[in-house]
Amino acid sequence: MEFDFVVVGGGSAGYAGARTAVDLGLRTAVIEGGSEVGGLCILRGCMPSKTLLESARRFRVLQRAGEFGLALDHPRFDVGAIIERKKRLVGEFADYRKGQLEAGRFDFIRGEAVFLSPNEVSVNQLDGTEQIIRSKVFLLATGSKIAVPPVPGLAEAGCLTSDDMLDRTEMPDSLIVLGGGPVALELASYCRAFGCRVTLIQRSPHILSSTDADVAGALEVALRDDGIEIHTGTRLIRVEKNDQIRRVVFEKGGREMAVEASHILNALGRTPQLAGTEELGLELRGGRIDADIHQRTSVANIFAAGDVCGPCEVVHVAIQQGEAAAANAASFLGVRSGPLKFMDYRLKLFAVFSEPQLACVGATEAELHADGTPHVTATYPFNDHGKSLVMGETAGFVKITASKETGEILGAAVVGPDAAELIHEVTVAMHYHATAQDFATIPHYHPTLSEIWTYPAEEIAFQITLGS
Repeated sequence: MEFDFVVVGGGSAGYAGARTAVDLGLRTAVIEGGSEVGGLCILRGCMPSKTLLESARRFRVLQRAGEFGLALDHPRFDVGAIIERKKRLVGEFADYRKGQLEAGRFDFIRGEAVFLSPNEVSVNQLDGTEQIIRSKVFLLATGSKIAVPPVPGLAEAGCLTSDDMLDRTEMPDSLIVLGGGPVALELASYCRAFGCRVTLIQRSPHILSSTDADVAGALEVALRDDGIEIHTGTRLIRVEKNDQIRRVVFEKGGREMAVEASHILNALGRTPQLAGTEELGLELRGGRIDADIHQRTSVANIFAAGDVCGPCEVVHVAIQQGEAAAANAASFLGVRSGPLKFMDYRLKLFAVFSEPQLACVGATEAELHADGTPHVTATYPFNDHGKSLVMGETAGFVKITASKETGEILGAAVVGPDAAELIHEVTVAMHYHATAQDFATIPHYHPTLSEIWTYPAEEIAFQITLGS
């Protein structure tokens, strides 16, 4: 079979690429080798994890009823029922995506693809037969898989993964979480909400190593106040198991330490799924496929999108990358005119649905320092904000960073209630290159969480006025 554009991988990036290619008139096919259809976000990432976290959030509300003059004695939880709700919702999401893939707009081929050349793949189909697929252009959207760290004794002791946690119908009594990224923090918060004793071990000096230290630090304080034990600046040495107790030995501050729990969760990240692409000889960067801002790889007719190339492992970016790749493939084939589509990461969004939440947009202060960009920053705490006091949600703060010369907002961060929602107000402002002075003049209803942004915006506007 021959096509103009073939996508390997039927997740969010792959489907977005295929849909765009069809709209541009390309003969298109999608090859998906997974036993389930939907991609990481639907099946084992965003949607199932946020479903579990919503149950955890509501249980926390029940436990705090007395603070608000409400009587609710001994709230209980049923992890099995929580998981069943998750399965039902994920099933609905996956069925919808499966319907999109099978709707007939493009060929949908089930099987594992192995490249024979840049224009040809062999597909080991789920029914056991082999099929050769040829295409002028390919889009690699194969996603990622859980990384397995080479820690002595870990394999022998056994550990849970995020996949395991999303289906586990019993809550661990105690849990050691290896890692300090979004998955680690979200699952730590999920387990802690239901009484699990949680210890988190992170290699970097602070959790969420790509964020500014003050932002990550505010979340660390809140997580510790919630009862999570956190060790940062560590080096894993080994894992031991005695009966049903697992022991993680690590180095911190030049001395050897150890913690024990009934279970260990490996949340040390994911690695690109590159199986079947070996024949292409693709250039890699940091273990991922090296794709430029047009989603082109080192092989002229091969594009990439999503987690397999990064740099941001988030769904909305993967969708944008898939769409850009398809449009640029059409240009490569001469069926589309005009400039190439490119990825602009100026508005890169990042959110963690822990308790409390954390969200960021744009550049961090560390990045601006590294680039030598003159900037000013202002913050404001939730414990001095009317609506958050009413809600009883006072942990964390908001932060805005702006150009020292023009006042244009370059980045923002929030740790606190509904952070993943609140960040979008600044994202919209940044999309239109708004200054802090502009932002400070926008009306905000009182009392709302959103109005907290006006305080750092006003402070930055004042600083810039003084400096001019």
